Amino acid sequence: MVGVFLCLEGDDMTDRKAAQGSAKEYRTATKLVRGGTRRSQFNETSEAIYINSGFVYDSAEQAAGRFKGENEGFIYSRYANPTLSMFEERMILLEEGAEAARATASGMAAVNGALMSQLKAGDHVVAPKALFGSCLYIIETILPRFGINITLIDGTDIDQWKNALTEKTACVFFETPSNPSLEIMDIAAISDLAHKVGAKVIVDNVFATPVLQHPLSLGADIVVYSATKHIDGQGRCLGGIILGSEEFVEDTLAPYLKHTGPALSPFNAWTLLKGLETLDLRVQKHCDNAEKVAAFLASHPAVAKVIYPGLESHPQHALAKAQMSRGGSLIAFEIAGNQEDTFAFINGLSLIDISNNLGDAKSLLTHPTTTTHSSVSDATKLELGITESMVRLSVGLEDADDLIDDLGYALNRKAG
Repeated sequence: MVGVFLCLEGDDMTDRKAAQGSAKEYRTATKLVRGGTRRSQFNETSEAIYINSGFVYDSAEQAAGRFKGENEGFIYSRYANPTLSMFEERMILLEEGAEAARATASGMAAVNGALMSQLKAGDHVVAPKALFGSCLYIIETILPRFGINITLIDGTDIDQWKNALTEKTACVFFETPSNPSLEIMDIAAISDLAHKVGAKVIVDNVFATPVLQHPLSLGADIVVYSATKHIDGQGRCLGGIILGSEEFVEDTLAPYLKHTGPALSPFNAWTLLKGLETLDLRVQKHCDNAEKVAAFLASHPAVAKVIYPGLESHPQHALAKAQMSRGGSLIAFEIAGNQEDTFAFINGLSLIDISNNLGDAKSLLTHPTTTTHSSVSDATKLELGITESMVRLSVGLEDADDLIDDLGYALNRKAG
């Protein structure tokens, strides 16, 4: 962690580490409300927002020492900022196994930073084909431009991981559950295989959230989030975060972010801090609603297929139960029919919004093949089961019966 809150009397690095150590003993709900909070001299109830780019020094000697790392304090908000530090500290407390973290301007900035900070020409990366479109673009298009070799596999097939990993593999990257087909990757098994060849394991945990799944505890090295999703949870701002060991974050990641500049704004960091206070409550309600909605969809004759980790019909249901405490807020399902039928269903919704975002208080539905995965080749989409009749539903916090009524009306109207 770079910097301390200079306005606090007697607040030195020892005190802060001791406070953080005691905070780790609190239960999740308390960590989400209290973790990382540092009050200014005004003793505000809510965390302060430090909306500034730079910081001043008491002397030229202090400034020189700050840049040499000889004394603690903030230098420039592109490097670190008090509000960002509070958000990072709270996420460290929440993410089991994390020692350090760095916030970024978006989830994709987090994915890019986690990969590019540690890769060089000649390295090898293994990833599943089942990735969010922008993640797939980084892996499949950007990395090869820098002489980085990639291998794309079926991430649910452990034998394919065994065959793909080599002594030159520097990183593996995967989402679990994946976007949008909700495939479940075996974090512990993949991590074990990757570590045998010296590769770092990066897990995008955005669908599961840090409430439902803890990749670092299962063997992963690095976890990334689009904080735009459930962590904010109300469609207000962009943000991302990368968590891992102190050695990786401080020695490898921090210099890369410092010099490339994907900095999160202090206002967005403050908004995300407030989102964390209710994250556990919201995620549990998301799951309550999603379980009811998934069961309804599975029983409707106009629905050809439902993919939800919480249903026994999910191909990796047992693994999902082992890795996740609940099934999450995302449901993928296929309409019985073609794209025209699917669009008719989507356009028949009145409560659920059409949007490519997810993890919001409002229920949001999108058609992946023409939106989030429109840049993915038709052959890859077919291989991943992203059909013209598939939709992805992010179940919100409305009354579940109202959501079921809305879906039922649109499905019956399409069927009629």
